[in-house]
Amino acid sequence: MPAQKTSQTTWTLITIASILVAVLLLWEGLKSFSRASEYALALPWGGTLDLSNFNNQQLPHLGDIFGAFLEPAQRNGPPLYVILFRASLFTLSEAVAGFVLGSLLGFVLAVIFTHSSLLQRGLLPYVIASQTIPILAIAPMVVVWMRQLDLTALAVPVIAAYLTFFPVTIYTLRGLTSVSPLQLELMQSYAATRLQILVKLRIPNALPQMFTALKISATASVVGAIIGELPSGIQDGLGGAILNFNQYYVQSPPRLWATIVAAALVGMLFFGAVVLAERLIVRWQVKA
Repeated sequence: MPAQKTSQTTWTLITIASILVAVLLLWEGLKSFSRASEYALALPWGGTLDLSNFNNQQLPHLGDIFGAFLEPAQRNGPPLYVILFRASLFTLSEAVAGFVLGSLLGFVLAVIFTHSSLLQRGLLPYVIASQTIPILAIAPMVVVWMRQLDLTALAVPVIAAYLTFFPVTIYTLRGLTSVSPLQLELMQSYAATRLQILVKLRIPNALPQMFTALKISATASVVGAIIGELPSGIQDGLGGAILNFNQYYVQSPPRLWATIVAAALVGMLFFGAVVLAERLIVRWQVKA
């Protein structure tokens, strides 16, 4: 059995590495044709794609992007990786706060819906409808509301929580309500209270679904934090860095691409932390 798990892990790593190499080769391959305007790629749905668009201005070399991390962002300033590391920690802290708020809200809603079919039928459509509103339309209003309440520091976490609570609500509700009827009847035959059934039966049964939602919400909270930083005027996070380097994109495109790489790494780090927690807590359900 351990040998089988090792083999599966090895093939997973090989697959990830192969996809990464393919993307890198495609990236640099497209750039190799960018200097020749006569090259065009026929699209399956009709039309052509002018490969000259993949020039250094639109698509910098990968070496230039990763080299930008070692160059100072400003004259006589620290290297870019120092600035992005600080910005990443700031955005990650806001994302974690929003992740916690959204997860708690989603869990509470799921518990309420589990024990009240009336509230589930009445409120669940509004929970679903809330996700049809673009986050870019919600973010400025949340910032204004939080400022009026003198809670400006909570603006970005609340925006991140908005993207986090929905998957937690849906997946947790599914896990809480999918308990075995026989197990539920056995608990009721021992005169177990609703709280005892929730803690000893429903929540353990829902843990795999809950962690599925948490993995989705981990990356969503990072996106929400970055979006929330844009209208709030916060310059300490990745959102501020994106706005700053976007203004100087013509002069140095690799800086903006390096910031995007940093944002992706923050999301992957957060996702990996949730996966690690899942493996430690739900050992009997997680497969390597």
